[in-house]
Amino acid sequence: MRMLINVPETVVADALRGMAAAHPELNVDVERRIVVRRDAPVAGQVALVSGGGSGHEPLHGGFVGPGMLTAACPGEVFTSPVPDQIVRAAAAVDSGAGVLFVVKNYTGDVLNFEMAAELAEDEGIQVARVLVDDDVAVTDSLYTAGRRGTGATLFVEKIAGAAAEEGAPLERVESIARRVNGRSRSFGVALSACTTPAKGSPTFDLPAGELELGVGIHGEPGRERRPMMTSREIADYTVDVVLDELRPAGPVIALVNGMGGTPLLELYGFNAEVQRVLGERRVPVARTLVGNYVTSLDMAGCSVTLCEVDEETLRLWDAPVGTPALRWGR
Repeated sequence: MRMLINVPETVVADALRGMAAAHPELNVDVERRIVVRRDAPVAGQVALVSGGGSGHEPLHGGFVGPGMLTAACPGEVFTSPVPDQIVRAAAAVDSGAGVLFVVKNYTGDVLNFEMAAELAEDEGIQVARVLVDDDVAVTDSLYTAGRRGTGATLFVEKIAGAAAEEGAPLERVESIARRVNGRSRSFGVALSACTTPAKGSPTFDLPAGELELGVGIHGEPGRERRPMMTSREIADYTVDVVLDELRPAGPVIALVNGMGGTPLLELYGFNAEVQRVLGERRVPVARTLVGNYVTSLDMAGCSVTLCEVDEETLRLWDAPVGTPALRWGR
């Protein structure tokens, strides 16, 4: 296999060592698998902790920093972090104001964060949880009961993180996170399968000349397969599916997200088509983010996430953020 790795067994540890060298503003504990903003715990401030399987970078470690996550817990590739790991992260960042767990709706993540919340509370840490379940492609999948958590995770972490940075109490930060998730919907498309280091070959079979509509970020099956479509056709299909579920009454933030193997040249071209469809549907776009943010290793493809915003959530989106992968206003 052609991968820039040493051996599959050390992929996550090697990546964390490299992250630590590149970002001295973070405390990266390679052995215990936690990434923490260096100034944590921040007195009087609610902490945000998230995590999940590696292979979705920059989610979640790349979103640790002022204005977003306080800590992240990377699991093995496509594998949830373990409860002890999550509790260590919560203990490292808790200032006494409480901790919000941001959990993508995958069975392993849900169970492990739930157990970690119980263990953390036994240690005197106040914990709240918000479940991200924005993917409208399928109701249930190989990894979930209910909708999968995908691109809206970025919106929840950024907007709730800004509220925490302003000093909002835990109940308020949790309420904002739930509101953002409830107003966000996503849909993904795969042009190729992804390859895990352990397997060394594509995780599913996608014949040449076909694409998967509604794919999950682990390569879970979507709604259907079709012959290859143009960027214009994919945008028409994808945006309409999202709008059928979201039905926004106000402006949206649009995330045009790459799955890891699609260059920005194509993503920006696809964004032009997404903006065209939104204009034709008379949906005002307040902000747009384009790039590889919630990925699936080397999968070629894209996803669209729309989040309906009000004055408060748009202000929190615009608030300063300083993380390895998302940075403005600082």
